[in-house]
Amino acid sequence: MNKFKSVLLSAVFVAVGAFAQAQEKTERQQGHTNNNKFKQLYDEFSTPNMFRTASGAPGPAYYQQQADYKMDIVLDDENARISGSETITYTNNSPDTLNYLWVQLDQNVRAKDSPSPLIENDAAQPADTPGSFADTFLTEPFDGGFNILEVKDTNGRDLPHMINQTMMRVEMPKPLATGEKFSFSIKWWYNINDHVNGRGRSGYEYFPEDDNRAYVIAQFHPRMAVYNDVEGWQNSQFWGRDEFALPFGNFEVNITVPADHILDGTGKLMNRKEVFSKEMMKRYEKAKKSYDEPVLIVTQEEAEAAEKTKSKETKTWKLYAENVRDFGFATSRRWIWDMMAVKLGDKDVMAVSMYPKEGNPLWEQWSTKAVASTLKTFSRMTFDYPYHKAISVHAKNQGMEYPMICWNYGRPDKDGNYSDRTKYGMISVIIHEVGHNFFPMIVNSDERQWTWMDEGLNTFTQYVAEQDFAEWYPDALSEGHDKYPSRRGPAAKIVDYMGGDQNYIAPIMTKGLNVYQFGNNAYGKPATALNILRESVMGRELFDYAFKEYSNRWKFKHPTPEDFFRTMEDASAFDLDWFWRGWFYTTDYVDIGIKDVKKYYVSDEPNAEIREIAKQRGINLNDLPPLVYFVEEGSVDFNESLKGKSVLENSTTLNEYIMDNFSSAERAKIKEPKYFYSVTFEKPGGLVMPIIVEYTYADGTSKMEKYPAQIWRLNDAEVSKTIASEKEIVSIKVDPNLETADVDTSNNSWPREEVKSKFDSFKEGVKN
Repeated sequence: MNKFKSVLLSAVFVAVGAFAQAQEKTERQQGHTNNNKFKQLYDEFSTPNMFRTASGAPGPAYYQQQADYKMDIVLDDENARISGSETITYTNNSPDTLNYLWVQLDQNVRAKDSPSPLIENDAAQPADTPGSFADTFLTEPFDGGFNILEVKDTNGRDLPHMINQTMMRVEMPKPLATGEKFSFSIKWWYNINDHVNGRGRSGYEYFPEDDNRAYVIAQFHPRMAVYNDVEGWQNSQFWGRDEFALPFGNFEVNITVPADHILDGTGKLMNRKEVFSKEMMKRYEKAKKSYDEPVLIVTQEEAEAAEKTKSKETKTWKLYAENVRDFGFATSRRWIWDMMAVKLGDKDVMAVSMYPKEGNPLWEQWSTKAVASTLKTFSRMTFDYPYHKAISVHAKNQGMEYPMICWNYGRPDKDGNYSDRTKYGMISVIIHEVGHNFFPMIVNSDERQWTWMDEGLNTFTQYVAEQDFAEWYPDALSEGHDKYPSRRGPAAKIVDYMGGDQNYIAPIMTKGLNVYQFGNNAYGKPATALNILRESVMGRELFDYAFKEYSNRWKFKHPTPEDFFRTMEDASAFDLDWFWRGWFYTTDYVDIGIKDVKKYYVSDEPNAEIREIAKQRGINLNDLPPLVYFVEEGSVDFNESLKGKSVLENSTTLNEYIMDNFSSAERAKIKEPKYFYSVTFEKPGGLVMPIIVEYTYADGTSKMEKYPAQIWRLNDAEVSKTIASEKEIVSIKVDPNLETADVDTSNNSWPREEVKSKFDSFKEGVKN
């Protein structure tokens, strides 16, 4: 009986399908390659090997080079000049024999003859500030490039070398074989730039009222380039935007500055008792035990007193750092200095801030707490912060990062007043720059090639840290804010960019130097993509586990984008090729909407569609097996008597089937939906995403449903779902909480909602 019914039913459906195909038959088309959005990323990815595995982990043959530095640095405050003598010991851990070494001379981007300004489009503007106009057209270019005085081996013999813009090739007496070391020395100097008026990641700020400078110094010495298994020497030129690719090593650095300067930087201070006063030492010991509030090591009163006198003596600060990729320091007689301890795992880390009086009262209140909060969040999301301190240094208009130290903006006005924008901007930039200790200072990606790997991952984790900061320090929230007002991370923040002019958008997987809208491309879009992946695609548990696995696999190593993509899938069992391709390799955008909604009831009477099919196929309706028919409300077949009744009330056929095939216990649990809806979703945007839908019922209740992204795998344009409901649905909304960065929400609702234009919303705001 049941088998017979099944065979007949199949025959009907085959007939239906054959009829539909006959109707849609068109001229035969040419074949095509696999353009499915769910195609594996084999075409985009490199073949796994012994260096980097298919799982995304370092392989058994993975290697990385080491560069150790011993430096003596002298800061000439009177002439704003820095000079140094350094010895580099380079260890070749690669399987390759190296014939020469490449050294980065990043300060050469500021050389008088640098070609960097020549690559920029600089058409005449209708107006300019006097300062910018004077700098551009009336003054000689600043000469801040390296002056290389000598390059010698350990025996004092000159080494042949050639400088090509920001790269210097050093010739060795003989090739450097696997496992061998080579030491050589370089003497150099350069003029320090004014980073406030001339911009730049490093330099000084001049304070004319007391004739003093505050220095934030980095990229200040010749640094080894990376040599790896991916592309050999990473000797791509520094044009000013893409940042740095650097090997790890140990740094022993002696820095001589005026005796009344306060200095801190990468590494442990080795001669603290020599450079600290007794009072500073007492305060430092107190700070090491203070976990709630910062302790002032140098007070504002003491810093203001130091401004008035300039010592002619010098003092040398000795710093030593192990397993870092870079080195930076800050020095001035104007610094206020505070510290507090942060418990991370089984050890204490010092959170530190250095700032001039111009930063107060904002900096004294929030900077060090922001450092501490950041270390806790990033450690939770990745690994416990491995270094002994993290420093936030105030530098006007700056935001830049180095191991254990970073520069950050955010300055009140002259009367000490500041807006919410200034406060949140300062806290956010501190969180961001301190977070860079993790990406890329420890998880050491190639910033010169893939800016998003440090900026995007860091901005994503910054968003998590900002929300944590507001939870831990609720008094930081201004009136009207119930959570931290993050600028990047939430999906809605990237909509205008992704829905913008495609002529000025590049895929994330583009070298940073060559992208339009750098901030959106390298920071905003990847951060938003990862936030959506965490909150709306994978879920926090799976995402956080995989993200932590990636961070631990590649800490103190050099990952590529593929290592990240592969690890996220490997550690979660979540197929994400469609996500990486759409978000990172294309400029597709999200636009998912409701194309059509039809309301049905069931009936025992054949509907018009079945009658037409039977007619076309020559099937007598009486020969059809007992069937359950869908009847669309409002169609020619619709009968008002079907309304308000359950399926078993409307269909004798279905009732009989239930009685014949279900036990009494099963019948007691059976659902009896009264309403059926066929919802057709469309995807005008090219980006594949889950369909997140809210169904609202006549009784005021609602239900959320998430259809996985794979629903689009067989039809990239539209898909349909049939909903059986015991309650009447009165509205349907796609992405009700704006989780997917949908660029056009005008098609997201049924019944269709009127969406006000930005201009209309503006007018209403003016009226109110």
